[in-house]
Amino acid sequence: MRKKGLWKKLVSCMMAVGLGLSAAACGNEYAHHEKGVANTDTSQTDFSIMGGMSALSTSYDQKDVLNQLQEETGIHINWNTMSESLSEQVNISIAGGELPDAFIGVGFSNYDISRYGDDGTFIDLTPYLTEEYMPNLTKILEENPDVRKAITMDDGYIYGLPAGERMGTAGIGAEEDYSIYSIPQYSMINKAWLDDLGLEVPTTLEELHTALKAFKDNDMSAKYYGNAPGSTIPMSTGFDQWCWGQNIFYAGFGFTNWPNDVCNDLVLGDDGKVEFVCTTDNYREALTYFHDWYAQGLMDVEMFSQDDTQLISKCSQGYVGVSTWWYIEELMGDYAKDYVFLPVLDGPDGTHNVTLRTGGPTNSGQLNITKACKSPANLLKFFDRWYEPEIVMQLHYGPIGTYFTEKDEDGVWMSITDEESREKFGKGSGELRGEQEVYGPKLILSDYYLSTFKMEDRAIERLTDLYEFWMPYVDSKTAYPVDCVFTGEELDDIDWYKADFESAVAEQEGLWIKNGGPTDAEWESYIENLRKKCGMDKLLKVYQEAYDRYAGVESEE
Repeated sequence: MRKKGLWKKLVSCMMAVGLGLSAAACGNEYAHHEKGVANTDTSQTDFSIMGGMSALSTSYDQKDVLNQLQEETGIHINWNTMSESLSEQVNISIAGGELPDAFIGVGFSNYDISRYGDDGTFIDLTPYLTEEYMPNLTKILEENPDVRKAITMDDGYIYGLPAGERMGTAGIGAEEDYSIYSIPQYSMINKAWLDDLGLEVPTTLEELHTALKAFKDNDMSAKYYGNAPGSTIPMSTGFDQWCWGQNIFYAGFGFTNWPNDVCNDLVLGDDGKVEFVCTTDNYREALTYFHDWYAQGLMDVEMFSQDDTQLISKCSQGYVGVSTWWYIEELMGDYAKDYVFLPVLDGPDGTHNVTLRTGGPTNSGQLNITKACKSPANLLKFFDRWYEPEIVMQLHYGPIGTYFTEKDEDGVWMSITDEESREKFGKGSGELRGEQEVYGPKLILSDYYLSTFKMEDRAIERLTDLYEFWMPYVDSKTAYPVDCVFTGEELDDIDWYKADFESAVAEQEGLWIKNGGPTDAEWESYIENLRKKCGMDKLLKVYQEAYDRYAGVESEE
């Protein structure tokens, strides 16, 4: 095992030395850029941009929206975009010192952004994020300070423009904006079976246990649907899966350890302290509790090995009494009418706390201006237009007149239907979007779905369920921010320890649910292993310090 961050540095140095391609060696002379100070040169109007594009996309110089924006801002862009070999070409460009004025749609990681910002390859954009240069983006940053925090590197500078799609409950008119990812698992139960047995919809884990046992004892799949004798599966889920795992039921013990892109069991308390729930007494009690369910045959023995296709197959054939998924209809198929959502269930002591997660991250690796750019102000004028709701709508989906053809009674644009797209263009709406989409710094906020373009029906359904049914059961709204920015050293530590830590936790969790436990000795050995071999203390320090910086930015504003 090796530290990926250190390896990246080594490779970069080897490329530069081996090829002899430093900027100085190539004889390139770049404009002067000082961090924190805007370059007021406005003589350059012709720019070169290298970056990524969809394999389906038409050439960027043929896109009407981009051409119109260039004309209106008085610039011209020479596009060098590609769907293949992007990373290779970008690395050659940077290592060789033959830089374009900007990179677009590359998706640089925070590690790379910090490194290239530190060595001067990417210029600091902080002084341009003002009303003078970028009024649209400046207004967004003022109204959404968390966006600024997400794109500010650990040295305090900004080297890329924000990109991300925020789909939340504000997009359906709710007063509070909760991300569609806040609670990834919705649990559901066969109410027709409950009614047949004279049982109410459970509100506690104990009541759910009673229902599951009744499903099994009465072989409800065979009795109610006429399936083969013994085909009833009281509860079937995946194991630690995003939207179809067992984790929602841990809420009765005060947590839900959602698999996510920070760390499987990382939670943030209301006091601002970070911890891993997999080391708490509540976690230990939950595994002991659910082992009893597993031992009694109430949980699917295949939960640890099945994929989502297998789960859907079981549910859609009427075998399963309780499961988890985003949509009842998608999971239960023709039997969906017999199912209802379960509430977040109280545990043995009345607890029902769900650990919320924040939404998709905001990143700054989709547009990065290099030191080759002589007049950043002119180029940023063009990209500031991307932060107009109706413009980003067209860049993300397709232009008005093609992908968006009419407005509803509230003046909100409606996207073309699949049937209309096939009739008019000979292809489905998804393929049409692929042809029209432009990669880059596209930031879509929740309220755009009310003011500018309509959200997809499935997303509206999911957000409505989230806001009206699930959120009232959540005690604490605190969540570890997915947009925390880590230093290069911290990323090295995460790369070094995270995979081993998560594997050790998942493996032991599965064993304890299946086999019972943990005993005091097993628990002590488990904690010692996480601490000494899996870097638990180091990871906690990294996540805590990253959060403290994030929260500190907020408190200073």
